[in-house]
Amino acid sequence: MRCIHHHSTDPYFNIATDEYIFKHIEEDCFMLWRNDNAIIVGKHQNTLAEINVDYVKEKDIKVVRRLSGGGAVYHDLGNLNFSFTKTGENTEMVDFQKYTKPIIEVLQKLGVDAKFEGRNDLTIAGKKFSGNAEHVFKNKVLHHGTILYSSEMKDVSGALKINPLKYKDRAVKSIPKRVTNVADHLEKPISLEDFTERIMQHVIDTNPGARRYEFSEEDLAAIRKIRDEKYAKWEWNFGHSPNYNFRQGVRTEGGTLEMNLEVKKGMIKAVKIYGDFFGTKDISEVESLLTDIPHEEKAIKDKLATVDIEKFFHKMSVDDLISVMF
Repeated sequence: MRCIHHHSTDPYFNIATDEYIFKHIEEDCFMLWRNDNAIIVGKHQNTLAEINVDYVKEKDIKVVRRLSGGGAVYHDLGNLNFSFTKTGENTEMVDFQKYTKPIIEVLQKLGVDAKFEGRNDLTIAGKKFSGNAEHVFKNKVLHHGTILYSSEMKDVSGALKINPLKYKDRAVKSIPKRVTNVADHLEKPISLEDFTERIMQHVIDTNPGARRYEFSEEDLAAIRKIRDEKYAKWEWNFGHSPNYNFRQGVRTEGGTLEMNLEVKKGMIKAVKIYGDFFGTKDISEVESLLTDIPHEEKAIKDKLATVDIEKFFHKMSVDDLISVMF
């Protein structure tokens, strides 16, 4: 088994790396890595329904869809991620407890009473510090998990907080749980770097034939290609969201404004605008303008810039319309 301590903190590159070790390295792998300031959403989730759009924009948080299912998670540099890839006889090798066992063993050696609970979580004193997900293709499994070590908890809650009434869809929803940092439960404080090394060494010691591996330049070039062509693209991160209906209202200087959208594969397919505003032109022109474009801020702004908004919505701005569409 190849054991990799991956030092990139670019979330697009790192999720691409997960795909690379899963699809392009035949040998089983174990990898430790960190993302800087990112929300990682599950494969089947409606991205916009999982994130606090204003908070994400303000904090410049990257949003990336992963290969596996499950819920959305917030990553910062206080969060350590681990990945296993393994080839087996059949898909029955999916086993959340098996792949999280090394993490629990290291923590128990440090005097922390960590436990596996529920479907895919690790907890300390009933609080979650690790969520896990798996993706299976043919006879191979990718298991990856998070470890909250010293994360900024206010960002964890702020980035994922969203009004559930905005969206109506059948997508998987993240269920918030009480969370905790590992560092708060250690008998003696150790650095995240030391903790990372302890996990790596434990995995090497408990897996015959395991050895450390550094990505080659060829590996890195292939990962960059996956990053640029897939994981850094709006089409993958937002456009793959399930179909949904969106409805939201706002009060502006020019009156109330309510936006109703039907979105399919990330594209706005129908628009209805209501409110008690005034205007000199028929808003059906704006509704048509916003149809068949991505439900994405730049695309919407570009379209709205082609008309005089004041003529449709007296005392309203493009920003007013943008604010009610997310």
